[in-house]
Amino acid sequence: MKVKVNDEIVELEDAATLSELLAQLSRHQPGIALAVNHTIVPRQSWAQCRLTEGDDILVFQAIAGG
Repeated sequence: MKVKVNDEIVELEDAATLSELLAQLSRHQPGIALAVNHTIVPRQSWAQCRLTEGDDILVFQAIAGG
């Protein structure tokens, strides 16, 4: 299965989760946030969020502000 991560195509096992994607990319670090198809996914949902072919994932550094 192919998904796009920060505008780069990444090949994954079928039915991978966001947590599995981060492990594969070695990007599981504090302070990051994820959006799938332009929707922010809460950290507590990453292990249950199954990716599908063609998903557009954005990995970014979360910034506090106001």
